[in-house]
Amino acid sequence: MTAKMSSPLLLNLLTGMLFAVLTKGLLVQAAEFTHLPDNITVCQGESAILRCNIDDEVTHKAWLNRSNILFTGNDKWSLDSRVTLINNNKSEFSIQIDRVTVYDEGPYTCSFQARNEPRTAHVYLIVQVPARIVNISKDVSVNEGSNVNLFCLAVGRPEPTVTWRHFRYGLLNEGEFLDITDIKRQQAEEYECITNNGVSAPDIRRVRITVNYPPVITDVKNMPAHLGKSAILRCEAMSVPTANFEWYKDDKRLVGQDSNFKIQNEKTRSLLVFTNVTAKHFGNYTCFASNRLGSSNSSMLLFRPGAVRGGAASSGLGASVGVWFLWPALLILLMKI
Repeated sequence: MTAKMSSPLLLNLLTGMLFAVLTKGLLVQAAEFTHLPDNITVCQGESAILRCNIDDEVTHKAWLNRSNILFTGNDKWSLDSRVTLINNNKSEFSIQIDRVTVYDEGPYTCSFQARNEPRTAHVYLIVQVPARIVNISKDVSVNEGSNVNLFCLAVGRPEPTVTWRHFRYGLLNEGEFLDITDIKRQQAEEYECITNNGVSAPDIRRVRITVNYPPVITDVKNMPAHLGKSAILRCEAMSVPTANFEWYKDDKRLVGQDSNFKIQNEKTRSLLVFTNVTAKHFGNYTCFASNRLGSSNSSMLLFRPGAVRGGAASSGLGASVGVWFLWPALLILLMKI
C-alpha cells in the first residue's frame, strides 16, 4: 500500500508526532489500549479490522503501515481500494482491509495527538494461508522388485506438515518424500499425501502405484463329467498386466470352439466349457497364462466319475487286473500249506 503526496503542514505534524514518540518512548501505557491486541491473525482472503480507541480530546489521528500513510482523519492517502475507514468518531478510529494477502502482513500504527501529546498504538497483522499441495508425483507403474520414489510438495503459512499414508498399512512417512525399496505386489494401490497447518481442513491428494508381476495360477482342479452332460474346467491366474490364456489338450492347442466346447475368457480367469461331453473329451488339459513379464501353466483332468481319486489316475479295470495278477502267488502259497 502506498501513500499519496502530503501537504507540508500535515507532514510536519506527523513528523513531529513520530519524533516525540521516538524520544519519549514508543509504547503508551497498556491500560489505555487493552482493546487492541498485539497481534491480529486472519486467513488469506478474509477481511482484517484494525481498531484504535480514542477520546474526544484527540485533535489529529492517522493510520500508518510501516512508512506508508493510510488515513489521516477522514482523508484517505492509500491508493489501495481494499483499505477503507469504517469508524471515525470521538471514541474509535478504525480501518478495514478486505481480501487480505500475505503482502499485507506486517506492523500497523495508530498515531494520534491528544492534549498536545503524540501517542501511538501498535498492532502486527499476521496473515495465514491454508496448506495446499502444489506438486505431487504422477501415478506410476513399475515392475515388482523396483524402487519407487514419490514426492509431495506443499505450501502454507504457518509451514505445513506433510505425511504419507497407505490405505492398508496406515501412516508410512512424515515428510515430503516417500521411498519404497524392492516394492512387492501387496504394496500396490493408492498412496495418500496429506498436508496440514491447522488453518483449514487438510489438503489431500493421491498417487496410485501399479506393481506389475507375472501370472500365478491359483485355482485349478480335476473335474468329473458325465457323457452327454455339460462340464467346465476353470483356470484362475493373478497377474498385472492381466494374463492372456491358452488351453491345450495333451500337446494340441485348442483354438476357437467346436459344437461341443468353447473357451470363455474373463478378467482373471478362463473357462473351458463343454456343452455335450463325449468320450473324446476325457483326458489331460493344460491352462497356460502369460503376460509380458512371464508365464505359468497348470494341468487338470476331465474324467469319468470315480476314475480319479486323491488326484491320482486309476480305473475299475486297473483294479481288477491288479487282483488277477496276485492270484498265481496266492495259489503257490496255498499249495505249500
